[in-house]
Amino acid sequence: MRRALVLAAALPLLLAAGCGGDDEQAPGGGSQLTVSAAASLQAALTGCAGDAKLQFAGSDELAAQIRQGAPVDVLAAANTKIPAELAGEGKLEEPVEFASNQLVLAVPADSDIAGLDQLEGDGVTLAIGAPGVPVGDYTRTVLGHLPPAQGEAILANVRSEEPDVKGVVGKLTQGAADAGFVYATDVEAAGDDLRAIELPQALEPVATYGAGVVSTSEHKDHAQAFVDGLADGRCHDALLDAGFGEP
Repeated sequence: MRRALVLAAALPLLLAAGCGGDDEQAPGGGSQLTVSAAASLQAALTGCAGDAKLQFAGSDELAAQIRQGAPVDVLAAANTKIPAELAGEGKLEEPVEFASNQLVLAVPADSDIAGLDQLEGDGVTLAIGAPGVPVGDYTRTVLGHLPPAQGEAILANVRSEEPDVKGVVGKLTQGAADAGFVYATDVEAAGDDLRAIELPQALEPVATYGAGVVSTSEHKDHAQAFVDGLADGRCHDALLDAGFGEP
C-alpha cells in the first residue's frame, strides 16, 4: 500500500501546483528540476510535468547515472528495488510507491499469436528487456514460473534484449520481432500498432513503481513536491488516465 504523504505547511504554492506545476524552478530563478524517469512513464509524465526537465531511460541506467553524480533531482523507477538500493546507499531520500502496471505479452495488431504456448515454435522471434532492467526482470520472473522446458524454449527464441521497454516496443512496431513482454500502458500508448495478450493470473507480476528525491538535489523542497504529486496530484491523475494503477 502507498504510504500516506504529509506535505510541509510551508509549501502551499507547490501543493497547488501539484506534480509539474509552473513553479518547478528553484528559488531565485535557478535551474529547473531534473526528473529521471523510467521509459514506460514517458507518455503520462510528458503532459503533466510542467517546466520540469524530463529524461527517460531504463531505471537501471538512470540509477547508474545518479551513482556517478549526475545532477538529478528526482528518480521515478519502474520498480521499488532500485529506489530502495539507492536509499540504502545514501543516494536517495526515502522512496515512496506511486503507481503500478501490468506485464503483458505484446504482438503486432495483425499477428496470429494468441498466447505463451505459441512462443516456443521454430521461427518465432522475441524481444525482451535486458537483465537488470525492470521490464526484463519482470519478464524473467514470468518465464521462471512456467514449466522449465517451456520457459527455456521461449528464452531460446529471444533475439533482442533491450535497454528499456521502449526498445522492445520499437522492435515490435518495426517488424523486427514477433512478440515481446512490455507493460499494458505501452500497448495502449502504441495505439492500433500493437495488441496486448493478458498473461495467466498466476504468472502475471504487478510492477510497482517507486520514486524519491535524489540526496544531492539542490532543490529538495521542489523535488519533494514533485514526488508528492506523483503519489497524489496532477501527475498521479495523469498516470491513472494512461492506464497505470494504484500502487
